Amino acid sequence: MTEPSKPRCFEATDLESARMALARVLPVAENHLPWCALEHAHRQLGPSQAFAHSVGAALIVVELRVGADAVAAALLHDCIDDSPEFESTFGVAARLARGIAAMARIETLATSATDKRIDPHAQLEALRQMVLAMVEDIRVVLVKLAERTHALRCAASQDVATRAALGQQARELFAPLANRLGVWQIKWEMEDWAFRYLEPDTYKAIATQLDEKRADREAYINGVIERLQAEIALHGIEAEVSGRPKHIASIVNKMRRKRLSFEQLYDIRAMRVLVKHEIDCYTVLGLVHNLWQPIPGEFDDYISQPKSNDYRSLHTAVIGPEDRALEVQIRTFDMHHHAELGVAAHWRYKEGGRQDAQYEEKIAWLRRILEWKDDVADSSEFTEQFKTELFHDQVYVLTPQGRVLALDRGATPVDFAYALHTDLGHRCRGAKIDGAMVPLNTVLDNGQRVEIVAAKEGAPSRDWLNPALGYLATHRARSKVRAWFRQRDVGEQLSLGRSLLDKELKRLGVVDASHEKLAQQLKFGKVDEFLAALGRGDVGQRDLINALQESGKAIPALVPTSKPRVRAKTGNPVTIPGLGDVPLQLARCCKPQPPDAIVAYTTVGRGVTVHRADCAALKRANPARRMPAEWVADAGAAFEVDILLKAFDRQGLLRDISDVIAKDKLDVLRVNTESRGEYANMRLTVRVKELQQLSRLLARLQHVPNVIEVVRN
Repeated sequence: MTEPSKPRCFEATDLESARMALARVLPVAENHLPWCALEHAHRQLGPSQAFAHSVGAALIVVELRVGADAVAAALLHDCIDDSPEFESTFGVAARLARGIAAMARIETLATSATDKRIDPHAQLEALRQMVLAMVEDIRVVLVKLAERTHALRCAASQDVATRAALGQQARELFAPLANRLGVWQIKWEMEDWAFRYLEPDTYKAIATQLDEKRADREAYINGVIERLQAEIALHGIEAEVSGRPKHIASIVNKMRRKRLSFEQLYDIRAMRVLVKHEIDCYTVLGLVHNLWQPIPGEFDDYISQPKSNDYRSLHTAVIGPEDRALEVQIRTFDMHHHAELGVAAHWRYKEGGRQDAQYEEKIAWLRRILEWKDDVADSSEFTEQFKTELFHDQVYVLTPQGRVLALDRGATPVDFAYALHTDLGHRCRGAKIDGAMVPLNTVLDNGQRVEIVAAKEGAPSRDWLNPALGYLATHRARSKVRAWFRQRDVGEQLSLGRSLLDKELKRLGVVDASHEKLAQQLKFGKVDEFLAALGRGDVGQRDLINALQESGKAIPALVPTSKPRVRAKTGNPVTIPGLGDVPLQLARCCKPQPPDAIVAYTTVGRGVTVHRADCAALKRANPARRMPAEWVADAGAAFEVDILLKAFDRQGLLRDISDVIAKDKLDVLRVNTESRGEYANMRLTVRVKELQQLSRLLARLQHVPNVIEVVRN
């Protein structure tokens, strides 16, 4: 018993033999372009294996019936010329040839990943999608499949390592692409070659068990088709009957997938019958069972009981002529269309893996285009049908370890960093593309290798959130940057709220108040939410006092035993114990305001100046001149506060900021705005009565669109 025959490798290296081989399948009168390409390839490559390989690939492309441009591209892909004459002579074919040459890089990526954390199945799936995303014309992929198929044919005479490498590449990358595009002949041949090279012993064992060569099995199938067609025609049913002998790789895959022995397989020879109406399916089933004996237990009615993916068909197995098992599938044309292109499309079932409805719809569209080619392949309008942007909504780039990462079209290195890890995105400070440093807002392209330069510690920039600067294109990355700033703002609000609560409880003389009970009294689910609201100013002093009273706490501060200090006749907001009502001024360097901790400082010739206790200038002064000071209790006192604001300059920015201040019913005393390029710097002076008002204002200004930073001066 010999193995099933395989298509032969084209080995002739002379121009005349190549011209004769091409003329058998592509008449000279059809289009002059392939013949020009053939002569150009021979001039550039000479009588070499590379020339023979190009001709062999072109012969396979002819069988695909995708036009003369694709045939010419197969001949030209290994001898591209950068001259203007090359472009003007070959036009579309030259563009296709460049696309095929560019895809050569993909061949090494399937085995180049060094990061062991990468799921190999996910890596391969990303590579397959990357192939489709890299091309502007689907014919590039088809010619590449033809070129790889011819390489597999010719590898039979090469060393074991070369055959194994080509077989692995075909099995993992190119055969699945042919499968999902519906290019069945290439898919089957690639799988068989790959199986033959990677598992030679198993391949020979299965070949030995087959009782005939492939040519004999094909002749047997043709005879069965003729017999069934004649029977169906006698009953006046319009039908289309097709068949194929199962390939060795398919046989082994099914045995492994369903855990069957060779003797349990009944679809080594299979036929499919397509009819117009559902009732005809059952009529044809009766005809098949009348012609040949059904095999018990091998009938499935997926029409009355469809599969979970809505696949519908009748499956039966019979003992056909010469006592050989034969599988027959019967379905309507609509059922077949749904099975091949709809949600029941079986390429995902065959390959396994995660479902992706959007991607599968794109594949279905490509397969429709390839189905239509047989009707309009000679039409000039069909060239445009092959151009596809179906996969151009994503870009596929590589990590330094060779992992393929899919990002939204328009993504930048910052998007790339956040896709890898949130912390890496936060620390991103620079990027290299294919080894060269680039700006962080550089738009990534397919096939680029991206490396992130990160600081040991760092934080995102608010500039990244400005759409006009183009740092971020993906929703995922923008969300992570916004979340970081929200978390930082919440942290500041928590700290401020905790400080305000401690000071207020101390002022009121309450020493054992439960923060949890206060949060519950004020309708907050968590203590942190209550403290953040206090820091923002959403919870005021009166709210806090009411909550304390409702929780049963005695508040001595509400019933004072002595008259509080009031503002003296001079109107000083600060009193200095032991000095009485003396003239003083608030320091301009730190601008203290209630309830800041304060210290008085005496200066010869200038009197008394009041500073914040943490004032940097005060730390350098003579400590002997310091005196304790405290604010005078006066509910009606108000103080001026300077606020510094930085934002991306835009129309309406000042109006939006003024609206926020007006909602808090604060007085604006002065506004100074300075624009520098794309930034606007503002200094605002407002009058506030308590620190809660100030903290609430700062928090709300921070959320005005395009505001980068808001701080108290």
